[in-house]
Amino acid sequence: MFEQRIQKHFVDSADLKYQAAQTLSKPIADAVQAILACVTGGGKVLACGNGASAALAQYFASSFVGRFERDRPELGAIALTADSAIVSGLASEFDYSQVFAKQVRALGSPEDVLLVISSNGQSANLLAAVEAAHEREMTVVALTGQGGGAVGAAMRETDVHVCVPHDRAARIQEVHILALHCICDSVDAQLLGDQEISP
Repeated sequence: MFEQRIQKHFVDSADLKYQAAQTLSKPIADAVQAILACVTGGGKVLACGNGASAALAQYFASSFVGRFERDRPELGAIALTADSAIVSGLASEFDYSQVFAKQVRALGSPEDVLLVISSNGQSANLLAAVEAAHEREMTVVALTGQGGGAVGAAMRETDVHVCVPHDRAARIQEVHILALHCICDSVDAQLLGDQEISP
């Protein structure tokens, strides 16, 4: 009984990735360009999300500051989800909707990129972060699904929206991690030279 259910997860995930490859390759490539311009211009990526997307934000930051698959000089990235004292303090003193926006206003500069990760794009704290990034004249890269929600609606022409064409959070998050891998790999290829993708 469980084996068939598990196999269906694999098939559904693979099907979505296969179908989305053509649709999402252009916006992911645009995200790479925005992030490359940021890091080669002395900027940094501020990443945020809630729940599983918070974990993806931290994973992305660790791949940038440390390494993805190849050794290279460190790249600037901060996961706004990672400092529990800042997040809990801001939530307590102000409102949870401001936990990322206040950090963006404190740390963000026009050469930086805000990376927002959300399966539905509806969280008030992520929308506030996007608005704060726009106040700082930052480019926003948003990874969403379910149509993009309020975050998708707030995107400017200079921003990049990678919206997974699906409604189920688990499937969307699986594509988000693949998109982050594509971004990291493409940045490394540009900085270190192209390399065959090995099996």
